[in-house]
Amino acid sequence: MMLSILLLIPLVGALLFLVLPSNLAPTRMRSIAIAVLVVQLIWSLRLLFAFDPEISGMQLQESYSWVEKLGLRYELGIDGLSLPLVLLNAALTLVAAVCTRELSERPRLYFALILLISCAVNGAFVANNLLFFLLFYELELIPLWLLILIWGGAQRVYAATKFLLFTALSGVLILAAFLGLALINGSVDFSLSPLITENISMTSQLLLLGCLLVGFGIKIPLVPFHSWLPDAHTQASTPVSVLLAGVLLKLGTYGLLRFGLGMFPDAWALLAPAMAIWAAISVLYGSFAAIAQRDMKRMVAFSSVGHMGYVLLAAAAATPVALTGAVFQMVSHGLISALLFLLVGIVYRKTGTRDLEVLRGLLNPERGLPFTGTLMILGVMASAGLPGTAGFISEFLVFRGSIQTYPLATLLSMVGSGLTAVYFLLLVNRAFFGRLAITPADDPELHKRLDVQLAPVALRETIPALALAIAVISIGLLPVGLGSVSNAATGAMAQLFAGVG
Repeated sequence: MMLSILLLIPLVGALLFLVLPSNLAPTRMRSIAIAVLVVQLIWSLRLLFAFDPEISGMQLQESYSWVEKLGLRYELGIDGLSLPLVLLNAALTLVAAVCTRELSERPRLYFALILLISCAVNGAFVANNLLFFLLFYELELIPLWLLILIWGGAQRVYAATKFLLFTALSGVLILAAFLGLALINGSVDFSLSPLITENISMTSQLLLLGCLLVGFGIKIPLVPFHSWLPDAHTQASTPVSVLLAGVLLKLGTYGLLRFGLGMFPDAWALLAPAMAIWAAISVLYGSFAAIAQRDMKRMVAFSSVGHMGYVLLAAAAATPVALTGAVFQMVSHGLISALLFLLVGIVYRKTGTRDLEVLRGLLNPERGLPFTGTLMILGVMASAGLPGTAGFISEFLVFRGSIQTYPLATLLSMVGSGLTAVYFLLLVNRAFFGRLAITPADDPELHKRLDVQLAPVALRETIPALALAIAVISIGLLPVGLGSVSNAATGAMAQLFAGVG
Protein backbone atom coordinates (compact mmCIF):
# COMPACT_ATOMS: atom_id res chain seq x y z
CA MET A 1 0.00 0.00 0.00
CA MET A 2 3.00 2.34 0.20
CA LEU A 3 2.77 3.38 -3.44
CA SER A 4 -0.99 3.82 -3.27
CA ILE A 5 -0.55 6.14 -0.30
CA LEU A 6 2.00 8.08 -2.36
CA LEU A 7 -0.73 8.73 -4.92
CA LEU A 8 -3.41 9.45 -2.35
CA ILE A 9 -1.53 12.15 -0.45
CA PRO A 10 -1.57 14.79 -3.25
CA LEU A 11 -4.91 13.56 -4.62
CA VAL A 12 -6.67 13.97 -1.27
CA GLY A 13 -4.95 17.33 -0.89
CA ALA A 14 -6.28 18.46 -4.27
CA LEU A 15 -9.81 17.35 -3.35
CA LEU A 16 -9.48 19.15 -0.02
CA PHE A 17 -8.96 22.45 -1.81
CA LEU A 18 -12.20 21.99 -3.70
CA VAL A 19 -14.17 22.02 -0.43
CA LEU A 20 -12.26 24.74 1.39
CA PRO A 21 -14.16 28.00 1.97
CA SER A 22 -13.64 30.38 -0.94
CA ASN A 23 -13.03 33.30 1.47
CA LEU A 24 -10.03 31.60 3.08
CA ALA A 25 -6.93 33.77 2.79
CA PRO A 26 -4.52 32.80 -0.03
CA THR A 27 -1.66 32.65 2.44
CA ARG A 28 -3.60 30.11 4.52
CA MET A 29 -4.27 28.02 1.41
CA ARG A 30 -0.60 28.17 0.54
CA SER A 31 0.29 26.92 4.02
CA ILE A 32 -2.13 23.99 3.62
CA ALA A 33 -0.61 23.08 0.25
CA ILE A 34 2.89 23.23 1.70
CA ALA A 35 1.83 20.98 4.59
CA VAL A 36 0.42 18.39 2.17
CA LEU A 37 3.58 18.49 0.06
CA VAL A 38 5.81 18.13 3.12
CA VAL A 39 3.89 14.98 3.99
CA GLN A 40 4.40 13.76 0.41
CA LEU A 41 8.14 14.42 0.62
CA ILE A 42 8.41 12.57 3.94
CA TRP A 43 6.51 9.60 2.50
CA SER A 44 8.75 9.60 -0.59
CA LEU A 45 11.79 9.45 1.69
CA ARG A 46 10.17 6.54 3.49
CA LEU A 47 10.03 4.73 0.15
CA LEU A 48 13.77 5.30 -0.13
CA PHE A 49 14.40 3.59 3.18
CA ALA A 50 12.12 0.68 2.25
CA PHE A 51 13.89 0.26 -1.09
CA ASP A 52 16.55 -2.43 -1.60
CA PRO A 53 19.19 -1.03 -4.00
CA GLU A 54 20.56 -4.51 -4.71
CA ILE A 55 17.35 -5.59 -6.47
CA SER A 56 17.10 -4.59 -10.12
CA GLY A 57 13.41 -5.38 -10.63
CA MET A 58 10.23 -3.74 -9.40
CA GLN A 59 9.72 -3.47 -5.65
CA LEU A 60 6.80 -2.61 -3.35
CA GLN A 61 4.51 -3.94 -6.05
CA GLU A 62 0.72 -3.72 -5.91
CA SER A 63 -1.69 -5.38 -8.32
CA TYR A 64 -5.48 -5.31 -8.31
CA SER A 65 -8.13 -6.08 -10.86
CA TRP A 66 -9.73 -3.01 -12.42
CA VAL A 67 -11.14 -3.14 -15.96
CA GLU A 68 -9.94 -6.57 -17.04
CA LYS A 69 -11.76 -6.56 -20.39
CA LEU A 70 -9.75 -3.55 -21.46
CA GLY A 71 -6.50 -4.86 -20.03
CA LEU A 72 -6.41 -2.06 -17.46
CA ARG A 73 -5.14 -3.23 -14.08
CA TYR A 74 -4.16 -1.23 -11.04
CA GLU A 75 -0.49 -2.21 -11.03
CA LEU A 76 2.22 -0.26 -9.27
CA GLY A 77 5.92 -0.83 -8.73
CA ILE A 78 9.12 1.12 -8.23
CA ASP A 79 12.75 0.51 -9.14
CA GLY A 80 16.06 2.36 -9.34
CA LEU A 81 14.96 4.23 -12.45
CA SER A 82 11.71 5.59 -11.06
CA LEU A 83 12.56 6.16 -7.37
CA PRO A 84 14.97 9.09 -7.95
CA LEU A 85 12.34 10.78 -10.11
CA VAL A 86 9.65 10.27 -7.47
CA LEU A 87 11.92 12.00 -4.95
CA LEU A 88 12.65 14.77 -7.45
CA ASN A 89 8.93 15.32 -7.99
CA ALA A 90 8.24 15.53 -4.27
CA ALA A 91 11.05 18.03 -3.72
CA LEU A 92 10.33 20.33 -6.66
CA THR A 93 6.55 20.38 -6.18
CA LEU A 94 7.20 21.55 -2.63
CA VAL A 95 9.59 24.20 -3.95
CA ALA A 96 6.94 25.36 -6.44
CA ALA A 97 4.40 25.84 -3.64
CA VAL A 98 6.88 27.61 -1.36
CA CYS A 99 7.95 30.08 -4.06
CA THR A 100 4.35 30.97 -4.97
CA ARG A 101 3.91 34.60 -3.91
CA GLU A 102 1.22 37.25 -4.18
CA LEU A 103 -1.42 34.88 -5.49
CA SER A 104 -4.81 36.56 -5.38
CA GLU A 105 -6.65 35.04 -8.33
CA ARG A 106 -8.36 31.66 -7.75
CA PRO A 107 -5.91 30.32 -5.13
CA ARG A 108 -8.05 27.24 -4.41
CA LEU A 109 -7.89 26.16 -8.05
CA TYR A 110 -4.20 26.99 -8.34
CA PHE A 111 -3.06 24.79 -5.46
CA ALA A 112 -5.50 22.03 -6.39
CA LEU A 113 -3.93 21.91 -9.86
CA ILE A 114 -0.40 21.84 -8.41
CA LEU A 115 -1.30 18.87 -6.21
CA LEU A 116 -3.10 17.09 -9.04
CA ILE A 117 -0.03 17.40 -11.25
CA SER A 118 2.12 15.94 -8.48
CA CYS A 119 -0.27 13.00 -8.16
CA ALA A 120 -0.22 12.41 -11.92
CA VAL A 121 3.58 12.50 -12.09
CA ASN A 122 3.89 10.07 -9.19
CA GLY A 123 1.41 7.76 -10.89
CA ALA A 124 3.28 7.80 -14.19
CA PHE A 125 6.58 6.96 -12.50
CA VAL A 126 5.21 4.02 -10.48
CA ALA A 127 2.66 2.63 -12.97
CA ASN A 128 3.39 -0.97 -13.97
CA ASN A 129 0.70 -1.16 -16.64
CA LEU A 130 0.88 0.54 -20.04
CA LEU A 131 -2.63 1.99 -19.99
CA PHE A 132 -2.29 2.97 -16.35
CA PHE A 133 0.90 4.87 -17.22
CA LEU A 134 -0.84 6.60 -20.11
CA LEU A 135 -3.75 7.58 -17.87
CA PHE A 136 -1.42 9.44 -15.51
CA TYR A 137 0.68 10.75 -18.41
CA GLU A 138 -2.40 12.46 -19.80
CA LEU A 139 -3.78 13.49 -16.41
CA GLU A 140 -1.19 16.23 -15.96
CA LEU A 141 -1.99 17.78 -19.36
CA ILE A 142 -5.11 19.82 -18.50
CA PRO A 143 -3.89 21.07 -15.08
CA LEU A 144 -0.66 22.42 -16.58
CA TRP A 145 -2.58 23.95 -19.48
CA LEU A 146 -4.80 25.77 -16.99
CA LEU A 147 -1.83 26.94 -14.93
CA ILE A 148 -0.33 28.60 -18.00
CA LEU A 149 -3.66 29.84 -19.36
CA ILE A 150 -4.92 31.47 -16.15
CA TRP A 151 -1.74 32.62 -14.37
CA GLY A 152 0.56 33.13 -17.35
CA GLY A 153 1.86 36.23 -19.12
CA ALA A 154 0.44 38.41 -21.86
CA GLN A 155 0.75 35.75 -24.55
CA ARG A 156 -0.48 32.95 -22.30
CA VAL A 157 -3.36 31.86 -24.56
CA TYR A 158 -1.01 31.19 -27.47
CA ALA A 159 1.58 29.42 -25.31
CA ALA A 160 -1.00 27.29 -23.48
CA THR A 161 -2.74 26.26 -26.70
CA LYS A 162 0.55 25.33 -28.32
CA PHE A 163 1.50 23.25 -25.29
CA LEU A 164 -1.87 21.54 -25.33
CA LEU A 165 -1.69 20.61 -29.02
CA PHE A 166 1.87 19.29 -28.88
CA THR A 167 1.34 17.29 -25.70
CA ALA A 168 -1.97 15.89 -26.92
CA LEU A 169 -0.22 14.65 -30.07
CA SER A 170 2.42 13.06 -27.86
CA GLY A 171 -0.25 11.12 -25.97
CA VAL A 172 -1.95 9.98 -29.19
CA LEU A 173 1.29 8.55 -30.56
CA ILE A 174 2.08 6.73 -27.33
CA LEU A 175 -1.44 5.30 -27.17
CA ALA A 176 -1.13 4.18 -30.80
CA ALA A 177 2.08 2.31 -29.94
CA PHE A 178 0.52 0.58 -26.93
CA LEU A 179 -2.65 -0.38 -28.81
CA GLY A 180 -0.60 -1.52 -31.78
CA LEU A 181 1.42 -3.79 -29.52
CA ALA A 182 -1.77 -5.33 -28.13
CA LEU A 183 -3.21 -5.76 -31.62
CA ILE A 184 -0.10 -7.51 -32.93
CA ASN A 185 0.12 -9.75 -29.88
CA GLY A 186 -3.60 -10.51 -30.05
CA SER A 187 -3.95 -9.80 -26.35
CA VAL A 188 -5.50 -7.13 -24.15
CA ASP A 189 -2.93 -7.67 -21.41
CA PHE A 190 -1.19 -4.30 -20.93
CA SER A 191 0.82 -5.34 -17.88
CA LEU A 192 4.42 -4.31 -18.26
CA SER A 193 6.13 -7.35 -16.80
CA PRO A 194 4.86 -10.15 -19.08
CA LEU A 195 5.14 -8.21 -22.33
CA ILE A 196 7.06 -10.12 -24.98
CA THR A 197 8.13 -8.32 -28.14
CA GLU A 198 10.82 -10.67 -29.42
CA ASN A 199 8.28 -12.62 -31.51
CA ILE A 200 7.05 -9.46 -33.26
CA SER A 201 8.47 -8.81 -36.72
CA MET A 202 11.23 -6.22 -36.92
CA THR A 203 9.12 -4.02 -39.19
CA SER A 204 6.36 -3.87 -36.59
CA GLN A 205 8.85 -3.24 -33.81
CA LEU A 206 10.39 -0.34 -35.70
CA LEU A 207 6.97 1.17 -36.38
CA LEU A 208 5.89 0.90 -32.74
CA LEU A 209 9.21 2.20 -31.46
CA GLY A 210 9.03 5.08 -33.93
CA CYS A 211 5.70 6.14 -32.44
CA LEU A 212 7.21 6.07 -28.96
CA LEU A 213 10.30 8.00 -30.05
CA VAL A 214 8.27 10.82 -31.56
CA GLY A 215 5.69 10.77 -28.77
CA PHE A 216 8.22 10.98 -25.96
CA GLY A 217 10.50 13.19 -28.11
CA ILE A 218 7.76 15.84 -28.08
CA LYS A 219 7.58 15.68 -24.30
CA ILE A 220 11.34 15.79 -23.66
CA PRO A 221 11.44 17.89 -26.00
CA LEU A 222 13.89 17.09 -28.79
CA VAL A 223 14.50 19.06 -31.98
CA PRO A 224 12.37 19.59 -34.10
CA PHE A 225 9.51 19.05 -31.62
CA HIS A 226 10.78 21.61 -29.13
CA SER A 227 9.12 24.87 -30.18
CA TRP A 228 6.34 24.67 -27.58
CA LEU A 229 8.78 24.69 -24.65
CA PRO A 230 10.34 28.20 -24.85
CA ASP A 231 6.90 29.75 -25.37
CA ALA A 232 5.43 27.83 -22.44
CA HIS A 233 8.29 28.82 -20.14
CA THR A 234 8.23 32.45 -21.19
CA GLN A 235 4.53 32.84 -20.43
CA ALA A 236 4.35 30.56 -17.37
CA SER A 237 4.83 31.85 -13.84
CA THR A 238 8.01 30.93 -11.99
CA PRO A 239 6.51 28.03 -9.95
CA VAL A 240 5.00 26.52 -13.11
CA SER A 241 8.35 26.79 -14.92
CA VAL A 242 9.95 24.97 -11.98
CA LEU A 243 7.48 22.11 -12.39
CA LEU A 244 7.68 22.06 -16.16
CA ALA A 245 11.46 21.98 -16.50
CA GLY A 246 12.25 20.15 -13.28
CA VAL A 247 9.67 17.38 -13.35
CA LEU A 248 7.35 17.16 -16.33
CA LEU A 249 10.03 16.92 -19.01
CA LYS A 250 11.33 13.84 -17.21
CA LEU A 251 8.15 11.98 -18.13
CA GLY A 252 9.50 11.95 -21.68
CA THR A 253 12.98 10.67 -20.86
CA TYR A 254 11.61 8.15 -18.35
CA GLY A 255 9.11 6.83 -20.90
CA LEU A 256 11.81 6.57 -23.55
CA LEU A 257 13.98 4.42 -21.29
CA ARG A 258 11.21 2.37 -19.70
CA PHE A 259 9.08 1.62 -22.76
CA GLY A 260 11.41 2.28 -25.69
CA LEU A 261 14.65 0.65 -24.65
CA GLY A 262 13.00 -1.63 -22.10
CA MET A 263 10.41 -3.13 -24.48
CA PHE A 264 12.08 -2.99 -27.90
CA PRO A 265 15.81 -3.67 -27.41
CA ASP A 266 16.18 -5.28 -30.86
CA ALA A 267 14.64 -2.36 -32.72
CA TRP A 268 16.43 0.03 -30.39
CA ALA A 269 19.78 -1.40 -31.50
CA LEU A 270 18.95 -0.66 -35.14
CA LEU A 271 17.83 2.92 -34.47
CA ALA A 272 20.47 3.73 -31.84
CA PRO A 273 23.04 5.27 -34.28
CA ALA A 274 20.37 7.62 -35.65
CA MET A 275 19.27 8.48 -32.10
CA ALA A 276 22.85 9.37 -31.16
CA ILE A 277 23.04 11.84 -34.05
CA TRP A 278 19.58 13.15 -33.15
CA ALA A 279 20.84 13.74 -29.61
CA ALA A 280 23.89 15.66 -30.84
CA ILE A 281 21.71 17.83 -33.09
CA SER A 282 19.38 18.67 -30.17
CA VAL A 283 22.32 19.51 -27.93
CA LEU A 284 23.96 21.81 -30.47
CA TYR A 285 20.72 23.45 -31.57
CA GLY A 286 19.66 24.12 -27.99
CA SER A 287 23.05 25.69 -27.25
CA PHE A 288 23.17 27.94 -30.32
CA ALA A 289 19.54 28.98 -29.82
CA ALA A 290 20.29 29.88 -26.19
CA ILE A 291 23.21 32.08 -27.28
CA ALA A 292 20.86 34.10 -29.51
CA GLN A 293 18.35 34.93 -26.75
CA ARG A 294 17.90 38.29 -25.03
CA ASP A 295 15.28 37.08 -22.55
CA MET A 296 16.89 35.31 -19.57
CA LYS A 297 13.99 32.91 -19.24
CA ARG A 298 14.05 31.89 -22.90
CA MET A 299 17.79 31.31 -22.62
CA VAL A 300 17.28 28.91 -19.71
CA ALA A 301 14.41 27.26 -21.61
CA PHE A 302 16.56 26.60 -24.69
CA SER A 303 19.29 25.24 -22.43
CA SER A 304 16.81 22.53 -21.41
CA VAL A 305 16.46 21.47 -25.04
CA GLY A 306 20.21 20.94 -25.19
CA HIS A 307 20.67 19.28 -21.83
CA MET A 308 17.84 16.79 -22.31
CA GLY A 309 19.63 15.65 -25.46
CA TYR A 310 22.31 14.14 -23.22
CA VAL A 311 19.75 11.66 -21.92
CA LEU A 312 18.96 10.52 -25.47
CA LEU A 313 22.67 10.10 -26.18
CA ALA A 314 23.06 7.95 -23.07
CA ALA A 315 19.99 5.92 -23.99
CA ALA A 316 21.36 5.33 -27.50
CA ALA A 317 24.66 4.01 -26.13
CA ALA A 318 22.82 1.96 -23.48
CA THR A 319 25.98 1.00 -21.58
CA PRO A 320 25.79 0.64 -17.79
CA VAL A 321 27.79 3.84 -17.24
CA ALA A 322 25.77 5.80 -19.82
CA LEU A 323 22.40 4.74 -18.40
CA THR A 324 23.55 5.63 -14.90
CA GLY A 325 24.54 8.98 -16.37
CA ALA A 326 21.05 9.32 -17.84
CA VAL A 327 19.52 9.02 -14.37
CA PHE A 328 22.03 11.53 -12.98
CA GLN A 329 21.31 13.90 -15.86
CA MET A 330 17.55 13.74 -15.29
CA VAL A 331 17.95 14.51 -11.59
CA SER A 332 20.66 17.14 -11.97
CA HIS A 333 18.86 18.93 -14.79
CA GLY A 334 15.69 18.98 -12.69
CA LEU A 335 17.49 20.61 -9.77
CA ILE A 336 19.64 23.02 -11.78
CA SER A 337 16.89 24.21 -14.13
CA ALA A 338 14.54 24.74 -11.17
CA LEU A 339 17.26 26.78 -9.44
CA LEU A 340 17.84 28.94 -12.53
CA PHE A 341 14.14 29.58 -13.10
CA LEU A 342 13.71 30.55 -9.44
CA LEU A 343 16.54 33.06 -9.69
CA VAL A 344 15.28 34.49 -12.97
CA GLY A 345 11.92 34.91 -11.29
CA ILE A 346 13.50 36.88 -8.43
CA VAL A 347 15.32 39.14 -10.90
CA TYR A 348 12.09 39.78 -12.79
CA ARG A 349 10.13 40.62 -9.62
CA LYS A 350 12.77 43.08 -8.43
CA THR A 351 13.61 44.76 -11.75
CA GLY A 352 10.51 44.29 -13.90
CA THR A 353 12.49 42.92 -16.84
CA ARG A 354 14.39 39.85 -18.05
CA ASP A 355 16.00 41.61 -21.02
CA LEU A 356 19.77 41.10 -21.13
CA GLU A 357 20.13 44.29 -23.15
CA VAL A 358 18.63 46.26 -20.29
CA LEU A 359 19.94 44.64 -17.11
CA ARG A 360 23.35 45.61 -15.77
CA GLY A 361 25.31 45.30 -12.53
CA LEU A 362 22.89 43.20 -10.47
CA LEU A 363 25.80 41.86 -8.43
CA ASN A 364 26.23 45.32 -6.89
CA PRO A 365 26.65 44.62 -3.15
CA GLU A 366 24.92 47.81 -1.96
CA ARG A 367 22.03 48.48 -4.31
CA GLY A 368 21.69 45.28 -6.35
CA LEU A 369 20.96 41.61 -5.79
CA PRO A 370 24.32 40.21 -4.59
CA PHE A 371 23.07 36.96 -3.02
CA THR A 372 20.79 36.22 -5.97
CA GLY A 373 23.72 36.91 -8.29
CA THR A 374 25.97 34.58 -6.31
CA LEU A 375 23.44 31.75 -6.53
CA MET A 376 22.97 32.47 -10.25
CA ILE A 377 26.71 32.13 -10.85
CA LEU A 378 26.66 28.82 -8.97
CA GLY A 379 23.66 27.65 -11.01
CA VAL A 380 25.15 28.49 -14.39
CA MET A 381 28.48 26.92 -13.43
CA ALA A 382 26.65 23.73 -12.42
CA SER A 383 24.76 23.75 -15.70
CA ALA A 384 28.04 24.14 -17.56
CA GLY A 385 29.42 21.08 -15.76
CA LEU A 386 31.75 22.60 -13.18
CA PRO A 387 33.52 19.84 -11.17
CA GLY A 388 32.01 19.45 -7.73
CA THR A 389 28.46 19.98 -8.95
CA ALA A 390 25.73 17.61 -10.11
CA GLY A 391 26.08 18.89 -13.67
CA PHE A 392 29.66 17.67 -13.89
CA ILE A 393 29.11 14.13 -12.63
CA SER A 394 26.05 13.60 -14.85
CA GLU A 395 27.72 14.83 -18.04
CA PHE A 396 30.91 12.93 -17.24
CA LEU A 397 29.01 9.66 -16.85
CA VAL A 398 27.03 10.22 -20.06
CA PHE A 399 30.11 11.06 -22.12
CA ARG A 400 32.24 8.34 -20.53
CA GLY A 401 29.56 5.74 -21.22
CA SER A 402 28.91 6.76 -24.83
CA ILE A 403 32.30 7.85 -26.20
CA GLN A 404 33.41 4.38 -27.30
CA THR A 405 30.07 3.48 -28.91
CA TYR A 406 29.33 6.79 -30.63
CA PRO A 407 32.50 8.93 -30.61
CA LEU A 408 31.33 11.52 -33.15
CA ALA A 409 27.96 12.15 -31.50
CA THR A 410 29.64 12.30 -28.10
CA LEU A 411 32.25 14.80 -29.26
CA LEU A 412 29.56 17.00 -30.79
CA SER A 413 27.60 16.83 -27.54
CA MET A 414 30.74 17.80 -25.65
CA VAL A 415 31.00 20.86 -27.89
CA GLY A 416 27.42 21.66 -26.91
CA SER A 417 28.42 21.30 -23.27
CA GLY A 418 31.19 23.84 -23.86
CA LEU A 419 28.71 26.20 -25.47
CA THR A 420 26.68 26.05 -22.26
CA ALA A 421 29.48 27.95 -20.58
CA VAL A 422 29.41 30.49 -23.41
CA TYR A 423 25.75 31.45 -23.27
CA PHE A 424 25.51 31.42 -19.50
CA LEU A 425 28.70 33.50 -19.31
CA LEU A 426 26.94 36.00 -21.57
CA LEU A 427 23.97 35.99 -19.20
CA VAL A 428 26.04 36.56 -16.08
CA ASN A 429 28.37 39.09 -17.68
CA ARG A 430 25.56 41.20 -19.13
CA ALA A 431 23.10 41.10 -16.24
CA PHE A 432 25.24 40.88 -13.12
CA PHE A 433 28.52 42.68 -13.82
CA GLY A 434 29.23 46.28 -14.69
CA ARG A 435 27.61 49.40 -13.22
CA LEU A 436 24.05 48.96 -11.99
CA ALA A 437 21.65 50.23 -14.68
CA ILE A 438 18.10 49.01 -15.13
CA THR A 439 15.72 51.05 -17.24
CA PRO A 440 12.85 50.28 -19.59
CA ALA A 441 14.16 49.24 -23.00
CA ASP A 442 11.80 51.70 -24.71
CA ASP A 443 13.11 54.71 -22.80
CA PRO A 444 16.44 55.64 -24.46
CA GLU A 445 16.86 58.88 -22.51
CA LEU A 446 17.00 56.97 -19.22
CA HIS A 447 18.82 53.94 -20.58
CA LYS A 448 22.11 54.80 -18.88
CA ARG A 449 20.65 55.84 -15.54
CA LEU A 450 22.92 54.66 -12.72
CA ASP A 451 20.95 55.62 -9.61
CA VAL A 452 18.92 52.42 -9.32
CA GLN A 453 18.08 51.16 -5.85
CA LEU A 454 16.56 47.68 -5.95
CA ALA A 455 14.34 46.38 -3.21
CA PRO A 456 16.19 43.83 -1.06
CA VAL A 457 15.39 40.15 -1.44
CA ALA A 458 13.81 38.70 1.68
CA LEU A 459 15.40 35.59 3.16
CA ARG A 460 12.20 33.59 2.67
CA GLU A 461 12.42 34.27 -1.09
CA THR A 462 15.88 32.74 -1.37
CA ILE A 463 15.45 29.70 0.90
CA PRO A 464 14.07 27.46 -1.91
CA ALA A 465 16.92 28.48 -4.24
CA LEU A 466 19.48 27.96 -1.49
CA ALA A 467 18.09 24.48 -0.78
CA LEU A 468 18.36 23.57 -4.47
CA ALA A 469 21.91 24.91 -4.63
CA ILE A 470 22.89 22.75 -1.65
CA ALA A 471 21.33 19.70 -3.35
CA VAL A 472 23.25 20.42 -6.58
CA ILE A 473 26.55 20.59 -4.70
CA SER A 474 25.75 17.58 -2.51
CA ILE A 475 25.12 15.31 -5.50
CA GLY A 476 28.26 16.61 -7.16
CA LEU A 477 30.44 15.90 -4.13
CA LEU A 478 28.67 12.70 -2.98
CA PRO A 479 27.27 10.98 -6.09
CA VAL A 480 27.47 7.54 -4.52
CA GLY A 481 24.02 7.89 -2.93
CA LEU A 482 22.13 8.40 -6.17
CA GLY A 483 24.36 5.93 -7.97
CA SER A 484 23.72 3.15 -5.46
CA VAL A 485 19.95 3.56 -5.86
CA SER A 486 19.96 3.41 -9.66
CA ASN A 487 22.90 1.13 -10.53
CA ALA A 488 21.05 -2.19 -10.29
CA ALA A 489 18.14 -1.05 -12.51
CA THR A 490 20.32 0.65 -15.12
CA GLY A 491 22.71 -2.33 -15.13
CA ALA A 492 19.84 -4.71 -15.82
CA MET A 493 18.58 -2.49 -18.63
CA ALA A 494 22.05 -2.32 -20.16
CA GLN A 495 22.37 -6.10 -19.92
CA LEU A 496 19.05 -6.46 -21.76
CA PHE A 497 20.39 -4.29 -24.57
CA ALA A 498 23.78 -6.04 -24.61
CA GLY A 499 22.01 -9.39 -25.05
CA VAL A 500 20.50 -8.31 -28.37
CA GLY A 501 21.58 -10.60 -31.14
